[in-house]
Amino acid sequence: MLAIELAARKPDVIFALGGDVAPFARTATNAIPIVMAVSNDPVQTGLVANLGKPGGNVTGVTLVSSELAAKRLQLLKQAAPAISRVAVLWNPDHIDPEYRETQAAGKALGVRVQSLEVRGAGDFDAAFQAAAAERAEAIIVVSSRLMTFNRQRILELATRQRLPVVAGWGPWVETGALLSYGPDLNATVRRAATHVDRVLKGANPANLPVEQPTKLDLIINLKTARALGLTIPASLRLQAAQVVE
Repeated sequence: MLAIELAARKPDVIFALGGDVAPFARTATNAIPIVMAVSNDPVQTGLVANLGKPGGNVTGVTLVSSELAAKRLQLLKQAAPAISRVAVLWNPDHIDPEYRETQAAGKALGVRVQSLEVRGAGDFDAAFQAAAAERAEAIIVVSSRLMTFNRQRILELATRQRLPVVAGWGPWVETGALLSYGPDLNATVRRAATHVDRVLKGANPANLPVEQPTKLDLIINLKTARALGLTIPASLRLQAAQVVE
């Protein structure tokens, strides 16, 4: 296994990019400091004891923030107020609270939330068929490596069914999603790099808090909105950090 081979080289620090990568690094060593950048919940996955004081050899940054799921659904409702049925595309093997939080937000906003579970690249066609059967009016994508690797396929399927897509990261909007709301990925990795620097200078990862995103950006694709027959309110456009024409 690559993680074991890497640990055997006894580096000063291991950088793990992705919630599906970090657990392998953690299993390979409990002595070498590990700095992670993950999009899932490192507490639920057992990587750290808690965010404020990790308590082991793992620290870094997580893209998970408790407000994100509800805010994305709120933004979708602002962009398309008539929507009442939303399907959430998520990988149950990627542990984070976003699907459950979207469910809770849906109840508060009067939106029915449908679960579309996908565990592999072959599951997307069936997921979108299920969305069509339940007359879903939009798709919310819960970020994971599986979703990122299949982004174009997801957007193609959504376009066929004329479903607006809401995601967590800007690259989705740049390639056709209606909107995204979340942290800047490049900035997040740079924050992880500061953790690497601090560890190399002697900081103990057990006492180095795991950071959560503090700056969250709304990005809107007006071309996609027009193709879907949606008129984005000026009030929503003013909130956007970036608008794709």
